[in-house]
Amino acid sequence: MKKGIDISISGVYITGKRYLTLVKRFSTFVGQWGTIVSQPFDRRLSLDNSNTKEDIGMSLINKEVAEFSVQAYVNDEFKTVTREDILGKWSVFFFYPADFTFVCPTELEDLQTKYDDFQKAGCEIYSVSCDTHFVHKAWHDNSESIGKITFPMLADPTHELAKDFEVLIESQGIAERGSFIVNPEGKIVVYEVSAGNVGRNAEELFRKLQASQFVAEHGDQVCPARWAPGAATLKPGIDLVGAI
Repeated sequence: MKKGIDISISGVYITGKRYLTLVKRFSTFVGQWGTIVSQPFDRRLSLDNSNTKEDIGMSLINKEVAEFSVQAYVNDEFKTVTREDILGKWSVFFFYPADFTFVCPTELEDLQTKYDDFQKAGCEIYSVSCDTHFVHKAWHDNSESIGKITFPMLADPTHELAKDFEVLIESQGIAERGSFIVNPEGKIVVYEVSAGNVGRNAEELFRKLQASQFVAEHGDQVCPARWAPGAATLKPGIDLVGAI
């Protein structure tokens, strides 16, 4: 025979001792959450982007892009692009597996359709693969889709960038399908890595850029799902806990 008082909660019977344990754990959780939400906004680990590398473990959020110097093909010219070129403005690093492939040209062509919007938002796009700049030019010269590209196509044959952004598939010597939004301080604020057989959406990437720029300017607000410029934002605080 069980000792203690049996209590029914939504048809589930638990002993009185077990009930008291659950109540105690719930009370502890509520107390901890109250401590979190009572902190100044920029101190809340779960709500801000000021976390250190130790705080965020393996996340790349707020990671500073390392020094680099690579060749690029752009506007029928070869040029050198370095870390200095990305400071002071927003950037998108758009990694893809390889030139002369299948999903990749559809993504880059899609990105080109939004390039003017990215530029108007003060953001440069850098597509990146582990091919050389010579291969980029050959692809640009021979592909109808890639022939439309006007943003810089970075060459990363030494895997300098792919390693820094942690998208290198070492066994194949190519990059994962990764998108990174980098702020004017050279820090990653948004990133997404997809399987090689799944293409991305330039429209959604642009929306995330707009949201990133908004919260960078309005530090006390956050952007909810599907947010777009002009839509309502949220101002985190204790009054919102459980109210959404």
